[in-house]
Amino acid sequence: MYAYGYNLVYTDELKKAKKNTYQIKRDDSFDFDTTQILYLNNNQYRKVSITSDKSFDNLQKNQKIFFDVQDVVTFWANISSDIIYYKLHKNGTHELVNYWLTHTFLPILLTIENKYYYIHGGAVNIEDKAVLFIANSFGGKSTLTDFFIKKNHTMISDDKVATYLDEDKVIAVPSYPYHRPYRKVEDLGLYTQNFQERTSEINSIYNLIKSPQNSEINISEIKGIEKFTALRYATDIDLRVNTQSRFDKLSTIANKLKVYNIIIPWDKNRLEEVYKSIISHQKETK
Repeated sequence: MYAYGYNLVYTDELKKAKKNTYQIKRDDSFDFDTTQILYLNNNQYRKVSITSDKSFDNLQKNQKIFFDVQDVVTFWANISSDIIYYKLHKNGTHELVNYWLTHTFLPILLTIENKYYYIHGGAVNIEDKAVLFIANSFGGKSTLTDFFIKKNHTMISDDKVATYLDEDKVIAVPSYPYHRPYRKVEDLGLYTQNFQERTSEINSIYNLIKSPQNSEINISEIKGIEKFTALRYATDIDLRVNTQSRFDKLSTIANKLKVYNIIIPWDKNRLEEVYKSIISHQKETK
Protein backbone atom coordinates (compact mmCIF):
# COMPACT_ATOMS: atom_id res chain seq x y z
CA MET A 1 0.00 0.00 0.00
CA TYR A 2 1.15 3.57 -0.74
CA ALA A 3 1.13 6.20 2.02
CA TYR A 4 2.83 9.63 2.23
CA GLY A 5 5.49 8.83 -0.37
CA TYR A 6 6.28 5.34 0.94
CA ASN A 7 5.32 1.79 0.03
CA LEU A 8 4.14 -0.23 3.04
CA VAL A 9 5.03 -3.91 2.74
CA TYR A 10 3.87 -6.46 5.31
CA THR A 11 6.49 -9.17 5.69
CA ASP A 12 7.73 -11.72 8.24
CA GLU A 13 11.23 -11.55 6.80
CA LEU A 14 13.74 -8.83 7.52
CA LYS A 15 15.64 -7.83 4.42
CA LYS A 16 17.06 -4.66 2.97
CA ALA A 17 14.12 -2.51 1.98
CA LYS A 18 13.86 -0.78 -1.35
CA LYS A 19 14.05 2.99 -1.42
CA ASN A 20 10.99 4.72 0.07
CA THR A 21 9.67 1.47 1.53
CA TYR A 22 8.69 0.58 5.08
CA GLN A 23 8.71 -3.07 6.08
CA ILE A 24 5.80 -3.80 8.43
CA LYS A 25 6.66 -6.78 10.64
CA ARG A 26 4.60 -8.44 13.35
CA ASP A 27 6.47 -9.07 16.59
CA ASP A 28 4.46 -10.09 19.65
CA SER A 29 7.54 -10.37 21.85
CA PHE A 30 8.58 -6.74 22.40
CA ASP A 31 7.80 -4.75 25.54
CA PHE A 32 6.01 -1.40 25.42
CA ASP A 33 8.39 1.18 26.93
CA THR A 34 6.66 4.00 28.84
CA THR A 35 9.78 5.70 30.23
CA GLN A 36 9.04 8.97 28.40
CA ILE A 37 5.43 9.96 27.62
CA LEU A 38 4.69 12.48 24.89
CA TYR A 39 0.95 11.99 24.49
CA LEU A 40 -1.76 10.21 26.45
CA ASN A 41 -5.35 10.79 25.40
CA ASN A 42 -8.46 9.41 23.70
CA ASN A 43 -8.65 9.07 19.92
CA GLN A 44 -11.47 7.44 17.95
CA TYR A 45 -12.91 6.43 21.35
CA ARG A 46 -9.70 4.54 22.12
CA LYS A 47 -7.09 5.26 24.78
CA VAL A 48 -3.84 5.93 22.90
CA SER A 49 -0.34 6.97 23.92
CA ILE A 50 2.99 7.94 22.36
CA THR A 51 6.04 7.01 24.42
CA SER A 52 9.75 6.44 24.04
CA ASP A 53 12.79 5.00 25.77
CA LYS A 54 14.47 8.44 25.65
CA SER A 55 13.47 12.08 26.03
CA PHE A 56 11.39 13.77 23.34
CA ASP A 57 13.24 17.04 24.02
CA ASN A 58 16.40 15.82 22.29
CA LEU A 59 15.43 13.28 19.66
CA GLN A 60 18.17 10.88 18.61
CA LYS A 61 18.78 8.50 15.72
CA ASN A 62 17.66 4.96 16.63
CA GLN A 63 15.53 6.26 19.50
CA LYS A 64 12.52 3.97 19.93
CA ILE A 65 9.07 5.48 19.34
CA PHE A 66 6.07 3.53 20.62
CA PHE A 67 2.43 4.10 19.74
CA ASP A 68 -0.13 2.11 21.72
CA VAL A 69 -3.84 1.75 21.01
CA GLN A 70 -5.15 0.08 24.14
CA ASP A 71 -6.40 -3.50 23.58
CA VAL A 72 -5.85 -3.18 19.80
CA VAL A 73 -2.23 -2.79 18.69
CA THR A 74 1.16 -1.40 19.69
CA PHE A 75 3.58 -0.12 17.04
CA TRP A 76 7.22 0.76 17.47
CA ALA A 77 10.06 1.90 15.27
CA ASN A 78 13.53 3.34 15.60
CA ILE A 79 13.89 6.91 14.37
CA SER A 80 15.37 6.86 10.83
CA SER A 81 14.69 3.14 10.42
CA ASP A 82 12.75 1.57 7.54
CA ILE A 83 11.10 -1.14 9.70
CA ILE A 84 7.90 -0.74 11.72
CA TYR A 85 7.00 -3.47 14.20
CA TYR A 86 3.54 -4.15 15.59
CA LYS A 87 2.02 -6.33 18.29
CA LEU A 88 -1.63 -7.35 18.18
CA HIS A 89 -3.77 -7.25 21.32
CA LYS A 90 -7.07 -8.95 22.16
CA ASN A 91 -9.23 -6.64 20.00
CA GLY A 92 -6.74 -6.23 17.17
CA THR A 93 -7.53 -7.10 13.55
CA HIS A 94 -5.63 -6.64 10.30
CA GLU A 95 -8.10 -3.90 9.29
CA LEU A 96 -7.49 -1.99 12.53
CA VAL A 97 -3.72 -2.42 12.22
CA ASN A 98 -3.87 -1.00 8.70
CA TYR A 99 -6.05 1.91 9.83
CA TRP A 100 -3.94 2.95 12.83
CA LEU A 101 -0.67 2.48 10.96
CA THR A 102 -1.68 4.48 7.90
CA HIS A 103 -3.93 7.09 9.40
CA THR A 104 -2.04 7.82 12.63
CA PHE A 105 1.25 6.13 13.48
CA LEU A 106 3.09 6.73 10.20
CA PRO A 107 2.22 10.47 10.17
CA ILE A 108 3.33 10.65 13.82
CA LEU A 109 6.64 8.97 13.01
CA LEU A 110 7.28 11.19 9.98
CA THR A 111 6.47 14.27 12.08
CA ILE A 112 8.85 13.18 14.84
CA GLU A 113 11.52 12.62 12.18
CA ASN A 114 10.75 16.17 10.94
CA LYS A 115 10.18 15.02 7.34
CA TYR A 116 6.75 16.58 6.78
CA TYR A 117 4.46 19.27 8.12
CA TYR A 118 0.89 17.94 8.14
CA ILE A 119 -2.14 20.07 7.35
CA HIS A 120 -5.61 18.77 8.22
CA GLY A 121 -7.53 19.15 5.01
CA GLY A 122 -8.54 17.75 1.65
CA ALA A 123 -6.40 18.22 -1.44
CA VAL A 124 -7.08 17.71 -5.14
CA ASN A 125 -5.27 18.39 -8.40
CA ILE A 126 -6.42 21.43 -10.40
CA GLU A 127 -4.45 22.42 -13.49
CA ASP A 128 -1.57 20.14 -12.41
CA LYS A 129 -1.16 21.78 -9.01
CA ALA A 130 -2.41 20.91 -5.54
CA VAL A 131 -5.30 22.90 -4.07
CA LEU A 132 -6.15 22.41 -0.41
CA PHE A 133 -9.43 22.74 1.50
CA ILE A 134 -9.30 23.45 5.24
CA ALA A 135 -12.20 24.07 7.62
CA ASN A 136 -13.47 23.73 11.15
CA SER A 137 -14.77 20.29 12.19
CA PHE A 138 -17.77 19.22 10.11
CA GLY A 139 -16.97 22.16 7.82
CA GLY A 140 -17.34 20.29 4.52
CA LYS A 141 -13.72 19.37 3.62
CA SER A 142 -14.44 15.74 2.75
CA THR A 143 -17.72 16.56 1.00
CA LEU A 144 -16.05 19.12 -1.25
CA THR A 145 -13.06 16.85 -1.89
CA ASP A 146 -15.46 14.07 -2.87
CA PHE A 147 -17.27 16.40 -5.27
CA PHE A 148 -14.00 17.30 -7.01
CA ILE A 149 -13.11 13.58 -7.28
CA LYS A 150 -16.45 12.94 -8.96
CA LYS A 151 -15.55 15.74 -11.39
CA ASN A 152 -12.46 13.69 -12.35
CA HIS A 153 -9.91 15.67 -10.37
CA THR A 154 -7.33 13.33 -8.87
CA MET A 155 -7.31 13.15 -5.09
CA ILE A 156 -4.12 13.98 -3.24
CA SER A 157 -5.53 13.63 0.27
CA ASP A 158 -8.86 13.50 2.02
CA ASP A 159 -7.66 14.18 5.55
CA LYS A 160 -3.95 14.63 6.17
CA VAL A 161 -1.86 16.60 3.67
CA ALA A 162 1.86 16.01 4.14
CA THR A 163 3.89 19.02 3.02
CA TYR A 164 7.54 19.92 2.69
CA LEU A 165 9.55 22.86 1.37
CA ASP A 166 11.53 22.64 -1.88
CA GLU A 167 13.42 25.87 -2.42
CA ASP A 168 10.68 28.47 -3.04
CA LYS A 169 7.86 25.93 -3.41
CA VAL A 170 5.57 24.20 -0.93
CA ILE A 171 5.02 20.60 -2.01
CA ALA A 172 2.05 18.35 -1.20
CA VAL A 173 2.67 14.63 -0.75
CA PRO A 174 -0.29 12.30 -1.50
CA SER A 175 -1.65 10.47 1.53
CA TYR A 176 -3.26 7.14 0.58
CA PRO A 177 -5.92 6.06 -1.96
CA TYR A 178 -8.95 6.16 0.33
CA HIS A 179 -11.41 8.92 1.14
CA ARG A 180 -14.27 9.33 3.58
CA PRO A 181 -17.20 11.46 2.40
CA TYR A 182 -18.90 10.33 5.62
CA ARG A 183 -18.24 10.03 9.35
CA LYS A 184 -17.15 6.64 10.68
CA VAL A 185 -14.45 5.90 13.25
CA GLU A 186 -11.48 3.61 12.58
CA ASP A 187 -12.23 3.42 8.87
CA LEU A 188 -9.83 4.30 6.04
CA GLY A 189 -12.78 4.95 3.75
CA LEU A 190 -13.64 4.17 0.16
CA TYR A 191 -10.90 3.09 -2.21
CA THR A 192 -10.47 5.43 -5.17
CA GLN A 193 -8.52 4.72 -8.34
CA ASN A 194 -8.62 8.45 -9.06
CA PHE A 195 -5.62 8.98 -6.78
CA GLN A 196 -2.37 10.79 -7.51
CA GLU A 197 0.82 9.16 -6.25
CA ARG A 198 3.25 11.88 -7.33
CA THR A 199 3.97 15.06 -5.40
CA SER A 200 2.61 18.44 -6.54
CA GLU A 201 3.39 22.06 -5.88
CA ILE A 202 0.64 23.65 -3.79
CA ASN A 203 -1.02 26.53 -5.60
CA SER A 204 -3.39 27.81 -2.93
CA ILE A 205 -5.51 26.95 0.11
CA TYR A 206 -9.23 27.59 0.59
CA ASN A 207 -10.58 28.04 4.11
CA LEU A 208 -14.23 26.92 4.00
CA ILE A 209 -16.64 29.18 5.86
CA LYS A 210 -19.87 27.32 6.59
CA SER A 211 -22.79 29.67 5.86
CA PRO A 212 -26.62 29.66 5.51
CA GLN A 213 -28.15 27.95 2.48
CA ASN A 214 -28.99 31.17 0.66
CA SER A 215 -25.57 32.79 1.16
CA GLU A 216 -23.72 34.26 -1.79
CA ILE A 217 -20.54 32.39 -2.65
CA ASN A 218 -17.63 34.73 -2.11
CA ILE A 219 -13.85 34.25 -2.21
CA SER A 220 -11.51 36.69 -0.48
CA GLU A 221 -7.81 36.53 0.26
CA ILE A 222 -6.71 36.54 3.90
CA LYS A 223 -3.34 37.86 4.97
CA GLY A 224 -1.12 38.47 7.97
CA ILE A 225 -2.00 37.05 11.36
CA GLU A 226 -5.42 35.86 10.14
CA LYS A 227 -3.74 33.66 7.52
CA PHE A 228 -1.20 32.33 10.00
CA THR A 229 -3.97 31.58 12.52
CA ALA A 230 -6.05 29.71 9.93
CA LEU A 231 -3.06 27.53 8.99
CA ARG A 232 -2.06 27.03 12.63
CA TYR A 233 -5.59 25.89 13.43
CA ALA A 234 -5.45 23.49 10.46
CA THR A 235 -2.22 21.89 11.68
CA ASP A 236 -2.46 18.11 12.01
CA ILE A 237 -0.19 15.87 14.11
CA ASP A 238 0.50 18.80 16.43
CA LEU A 239 3.09 17.28 18.78
CA ARG A 240 5.54 18.97 21.14
CA VAL A 241 8.59 17.93 19.14
CA ASN A 242 10.91 19.90 16.86
CA THR A 243 9.01 22.97 18.07
CA GLN A 244 11.17 25.71 16.56
CA SER A 245 11.67 24.07 13.16
CA ARG A 246 7.95 23.27 12.91
CA PHE A 247 7.08 26.90 13.70
CA ASP A 248 9.56 28.02 11.03
CA LYS A 249 7.99 25.65 8.49
CA LEU A 250 4.49 26.95 9.26
CA SER A 251 5.70 30.55 8.92
CA THR A 252 7.31 29.76 5.57
CA ILE A 253 4.17 28.03 4.32
CA ALA A 254 2.11 31.07 5.37
CA ASN A 255 4.51 33.43 3.59
CA LYS A 256 4.71 31.46 0.34
CA LEU A 257 1.08 30.43 -0.20
CA LYS A 258 -2.09 32.38 -0.83
CA VAL A 259 -4.97 31.47 1.47
CA TYR A 260 -8.56 32.40 0.72
CA ASN A 261 -11.77 32.40 2.71
CA ILE A 262 -14.64 30.99 0.70
CA ILE A 263 -18.26 31.31 1.78
CA ILE A 264 -19.85 27.86 1.46
CA PRO A 265 -23.68 27.76 1.44
CA TRP A 266 -24.68 24.76 3.56
CA ASP A 267 -26.67 23.11 0.79
CA LYS A 268 -25.38 20.12 -1.20
CA ASN A 269 -27.51 21.22 -4.14
CA ARG A 270 -25.21 24.25 -4.48
CA LEU A 271 -21.94 22.29 -4.59
CA GLU A 272 -21.84 22.71 -8.37
CA GLU A 273 -21.81 26.50 -7.87
CA VAL A 274 -19.04 26.20 -5.30
CA TYR A 275 -17.05 23.97 -7.66
CA LYS A 276 -17.39 26.38 -10.58
CA SER A 277 -16.44 29.34 -8.37
CA ILE A 278 -13.20 27.65 -7.28
CA ILE A 279 -12.31 26.55 -10.83
CA SER A 280 -12.95 30.07 -12.13
CA HIS A 281 -10.96 31.61 -9.28
CA GLN A 282 -8.03 29.26 -9.99
CA LYS A 283 -7.95 30.41 -13.60
CA GLU A 284 -8.07 34.06 -12.55
CA THR A 285 -5.22 33.69 -10.08
CA LYS A 286 -3.03 31.32 -12.11
